[in-house]
Amino acid sequence: MEKLLLIFPVFIFLLSCSGNQPEEPDYCRYVNPFIGNADNGHTFPGACVPFGLIQAGPESGIGSWRYCSGYNYDDDFIEGFAQTHLNGTGVPDLGDIFLFPFSAGKIDGHYKSTYNRESQQATPGYYAVSLTDVVVEVEITATERTAFHRYAFSGDNDARVLLDLQRGLSNAPDRVLAARIDMPDAYTITGHNEVKGWVQRQFFYVIKFDVPYTVSEELPPAEGANAKRLILAFETKDKEAVQIKIGLSTVSTEDAINALNKENPGWDFVAVKNNARIRWNQLLSRVKVEGTEAQKTNFYTSLYHLYIQPTNIAGTDGKYRGANDSIGVSPTGNYYSTFSLWDTYRAAHPLYTILNPDMVDDFVLTMLAHHKAQGYLPIWTLWGKENFCMLGNHAIPVIVDAYLKGFRGFDPEEAYEAIKSSSTVSHPYSDWETYNRYGYYPFDILENESVSRTLESAYDDYCVALMAEALGKKEDYAYFMKRSEFYKNVFDASTGFMRGKDSKGNWRTPFSPLRLSHFGTIGGDFTEANAWQYTWHVMQDIEGLIGLIGGKEAFAAKLDALFTTEAGIEETGEVLDVTGLIGQYAHGNEPCHHIPYLYNYVDKPERTQEIIREIFDRFYLPQPDGLCGNDDCGQMSA
Repeated sequence: MEKLLLIFPVFIFLLSCSGNQPEEPDYCRYVNPFIGNADNGHTFPGACVPFGLIQAGPESGIGSWRYCSGYNYDDDFIEGFAQTHLNGTGVPDLGDIFLFPFSAGKIDGHYKSTYNRESQQATPGYYAVSLTDVVVEVEITATERTAFHRYAFSGDNDARVLLDLQRGLSNAPDRVLAARIDMPDAYTITGHNEVKGWVQRQFFYVIKFDVPYTVSEELPPAEGANAKRLILAFETKDKEAVQIKIGLSTVSTEDAINALNKENPGWDFVAVKNNARIRWNQLLSRVKVEGTEAQKTNFYTSLYHLYIQPTNIAGTDGKYRGANDSIGVSPTGNYYSTFSLWDTYRAAHPLYTILNPDMVDDFVLTMLAHHKAQGYLPIWTLWGKENFCMLGNHAIPVIVDAYLKGFRGFDPEEAYEAIKSSSTVSHPYSDWETYNRYGYYPFDILENESVSRTLESAYDDYCVALMAEALGKKEDYAYFMKRSEFYKNVFDASTGFMRGKDSKGNWRTPFSPLRLSHFGTIGGDFTEANAWQYTWHVMQDIEGLIGLIGGKEAFAAKLDALFTTEAGIEETGEVLDVTGLIGQYAHGNEPCHHIPYLYNYVDKPERTQEIIREIFDRFYLPQPDGLCGNDDCGQMSA
């Protein structure tokens, strides 16, 4: 399995198997959730527990690249607080059930506030801030399926909360397709929204208050809006807090209520906050490292980002809403989503098999259930729904990696059939008839990402072959191993780069290995990269790639050139995801992450060590702009 796990995180040498200590350190003190909140890290600083459905926290904007997580540290204002967010993605979505607390008379209808930066705190499971314009002290904590807010207001009977059920990070005016809201008593609001953004999904909710509310105003809806925006008023004394609990479910309002009753039944904010911290410490303590305070902060914050997702979208009774809106029941009570697989198959999932072996079988079972409902394995799932983002079928290496490492909590024959059918029955962005006919994706048939799709598919084919071999399926092994060599068909020996080729065998002309491609904007044969960056994408056959490039010396020289070749925007073009540059190496995006380790295959391990140290020192810094690219659901951190 050495080749499949080539990009295993360098951190592994720090792994310790030591048992529980009498006095376990508080590892949460080394976590800084503000790391990656600025620039393009797109992390969020709010409250959550490991792998939970809820990510409750602040928002300072919506609807753009800057606000994929809803919050940017460089803003000097906060617009409010929502209950669901994504960690480090390149597309904005979620941001459900938006709250903005304010004191009456302190706002003129523009619902946002500056805040006291010194007051802003974020630790695992807890977020707090002082909103200065509206004079409210905010605290937030969370359980797996519930958010818990505490707002301390200034003045008697001045407590107000904007409840906006229309707003979301995708920012489309017709985002909410259908909405139901009920107010069964003065302490409770329940409802259901069906929304569209990155995916079309449903959520059910219950909101509980510890003091009674009245609806003081209903704000006029925007054109096309279907959900309500309400101003809730509370009778309170000066500095008295209003506490709000929100339960969420993908299945039913009853399940959202059950989540509150089981996970957050009382009004003890401190107890919920402390329990969240305990859960984080239990996971973080699985790895013990030595180093400076800054190094520990970088390390444990990276683990924290790794553990925010995948998110468990199953309800308290194991029911979940999955692909095609199908309702299923998980045999283990867990069903995971937020699988950013094009990113996370490279390092995050291999790391889960080491640090979180108790979860790996559930990840695989989720993928197999998705296959049964959807007809193919997940590509990028959000709240159980397929969004078809990125390329390849990278649930395959995740499942094969698990099987070859000895995980047996799933049926291997069922898993193999799901893998094989996903690799032979065409589905969106996987046109196997074309791939098999030509031995690559021609750019005149597949207009965008033809080279990247060929390379990513060839790697997946190698993984299918390994599992076929392990299960004694010799014919399948030979078939998929042959397909795994399709990468050779897009290597242009005359230039020394992977290059687009049409259906007649003609190379893409004109061709520049520096020119960046991007499916969503400028098109091209590569995915958020150029030929310099994707030519190395042959993790399954490094010796074969070395041979194509001309042997070890030529390969090492070309690697050196990758890390030293500089080019301006006039030569490369601009793609927001291609960041963290060392020459043409781009650590800010996933296709490059394995490349520094390739020096080990040409007898130059010292160069790997030099490059990795430079990456650590430049691109992992304990500050809000300390990440050089999107964290991408924990992959950058892994």
